[in-house]
Amino acid sequence: MTRLSRRDFLKLSSLTLTGLAFSPFLPGMELFDDSEQVRVASASVSVYSQPNDQSRIVGQWFRDELVNVYKEVNSGTPTYNPIWYRVWGGYIHRARLQKVKVLFNEPLTTIPEGTRQLTELTVPYTQAMRYTKTYGWQPNLRLYYGSVHWVDGIEEGPDGQPWYRIFDELVGFPYHVMAIHLRPIPTEEWSPITPDTPLEDKRIEVNLSTQILTTYEYDQVVFQTNISSGIPAGRPSPKVISTKTPSGEFRIMSKYPSKHMGNGNLFADLDDYELPGVPWTTFFTESGIAFHGTYWHENFGTPMSRGCINMRIHEAKWLFRWVQPLHKSDRIFTPGYGTRVLITP
Repeated sequence: MTRLSRRDFLKLSSLTLTGLAFSPFLPGMELFDDSEQVRVASASVSVYSQPNDQSRIVGQWFRDELVNVYKEVNSGTPTYNPIWYRVWGGYIHRARLQKVKVLFNEPLTTIPEGTRQLTELTVPYTQAMRYTKTYGWQPNLRLYYGSVHWVDGIEEGPDGQPWYRIFDELVGFPYHVMAIHLRPIPTEEWSPITPDTPLEDKRIEVNLSTQILTTYEYDQVVFQTNISSGIPAGRPSPKVISTKTPSGEFRIMSKYPSKHMGNGNLFADLDDYELPGVPWTTFFTESGIAFHGTYWHENFGTPMSRGCINMRIHEAKWLFRWVQPLHKSDRIFTPGYGTRVLITP
């Protein structure tokens, strides 16, 4: 069993928001205030003089910078996602932004040996660290707001404070994150929804033309939302995996509450395709196509992905809970013959 010493716990309790704001693991947070904020989720975004992309560009923000939002504006364009944010100096379209909060959490004091606790990141981003005897503490992956991670231990981090040890099912060895940045997710918060409904009385339908996902229970609509499917460019060469979401009839094959997508490179650049902690991932093809939560854009209603079906995090969580097979809270993933999925072009 991993425990925090009383000294560690008292040190944690004495931390103040002001002190945390200057932490090297949350750069830029000295500017924190209570206004609504968004994180730039792409290499850069442009600030326009008016809420449309035909107006004059008056500035730029860059990846992971935090921007205060003063007002949401529905400009009517583009029609599938007409929301713009009024920011200092102009307007930014929300497509490549992520709404974020800064919420600090009281760390767990114990995690029973041999068990894991599911958690979610509640700050705009945090710098994960890996410890080796040869090199000591080294930064590796950056983790983002809303991502979900398994924790299997509590240890003293490079700043002398409690850090969680992250179990990453893809990379095979642990890294660490400040414990105050992760919220333990209670089991009841992600327990199955209507688990007694017979398998054949639930189904998911996705229309790729309209980018609409609809779920049915006993042939009645119970949920509907817009999504982002795969970019329909297809496969540019035989050596490149197609980015097009396949159409046809499928079955849910496996469910991961937390899934590391990418190559497992802990030292990948921010622009690399390395997505740790993709939340509420539900696979429906053997090639790895899935429904999952998305923390890297807010552009639902148009194709954006490499083949998967991107969803808002809270909606992907609902779907994860609703579909079969039923997931047990102590499992990293659950395989099984599950809910029917119908995808039309």
